[in-house]
Amino acid sequence: MPKVFIIGPGFPLRGGPAQFNENLCREFNKMGHDAQIISYSLQYPNFLFPGSSQYETSGKAPSDLKIHTLINTINPFNWFKVARFIKKESPDFVIFRYWLPFFGPCLGTIGRLVKKNKKTKILALTDNIIPHEKRFGDKMFTNYFVRSCDGFITMSQAVFNDIAQFTPTDRKVYSPHPMYETYGAKVSKEEARKKLGLNANDKILLFFGLIRKYKGLDILLEAMSDPRIKAMGVKLLVAGEFYEDKQPYLDLINKQKLNENVVFHSQFIPNEEVRYYFCASDLVAQTYRNATNSGVTMVGYYYEKPMLVTDVGGLSELVPHHKVGYTVPIDVQKIAESILDYFSNAREEEFTKALHLEKTKYEWGTFINRVLELYNRC
Repeated sequence: MPKVFIIGPGFPLRGGPAQFNENLCREFNKMGHDAQIISYSLQYPNFLFPGSSQYETSGKAPSDLKIHTLINTINPFNWFKVARFIKKESPDFVIFRYWLPFFGPCLGTIGRLVKKNKKTKILALTDNIIPHEKRFGDKMFTNYFVRSCDGFITMSQAVFNDIAQFTPTDRKVYSPHPMYETYGAKVSKEEARKKLGLNANDKILLFFGLIRKYKGLDILLEAMSDPRIKAMGVKLLVAGEFYEDKQPYLDLINKQKLNENVVFHSQFIPNEEVRYYFCASDLVAQTYRNATNSGVTMVGYYYEKPMLVTDVGGLSELVPHHKVGYTVPIDVQKIAESILDYFSNAREEEFTKALHLEKTKYEWGTFINRVLELYNRC
């Protein structure tokens, strides 16, 4: 069985990538492999991090995983030290988690040094190869990283295609984002709403996750201003920390007279509370301007919650239209009509049944087998 190092955030770092990496490591081990995580002692300098904290404020380190907190992304001397550690441990392959060009110099250098042992293969799990928000040096940093890799795993067809902009390699595979299964068992809608202090009888639309411009909360607020949606009494629950100025959203709410229709829980949602937000909702909305794949969608699948997504990146691959939810253009009117259709025609039972069947595509065993296939090709 291969020995695997997953290079990316893990406890005590928080957020979707850390949760994914811990799930991935755990599933490799369940299948009999020797998997460990090498995480960051410094992931981002504080001045580059827009949120309140990079770290978990509750919970304990997972006792069933080996997590080495080693990498300092801005200290080149550290990169050599980390590479020596990996070479000494001699894994069969490493999986670099890559979603931002900022990590290119660090991970590209570690990858080059590790490959000198003539054994370890370098695989890249690329959430994005082209970032959502462009900055100077993006292409140069990503090129540097890509040239250190032997193969690529993508979780959307869009990213699979984007890799061709950086390398002509055919050593790449697409496997959809697996479901998150670590947020706890489903609870009833009534229990979840009581926990969050929400009205048991409201129609609730959920917007979940860190709030940034590309995620299109403003688009969803515009759709919520449709008089028919207001008359129906639909409430929008916005659950997540703002990674940009909150005021423009508040101004839009005031302008559209939505104060009674929007509920903010505008803080980072700890892992132990995630299930309550999904279980409390009727419909999950992701009105993104651009996207590749989405962990929010996979949490929605796990809790069997119908979804409304915009037809960007890989979201349409995950949400078959009018089967488990809606895939619509970035169009306020189309979004509003989908919300109205869902509540007017009582689609919840129909879509939930389809979700129960559809989610079997997104199991971890399938994803890991695709990774092993790629390793064998490399």
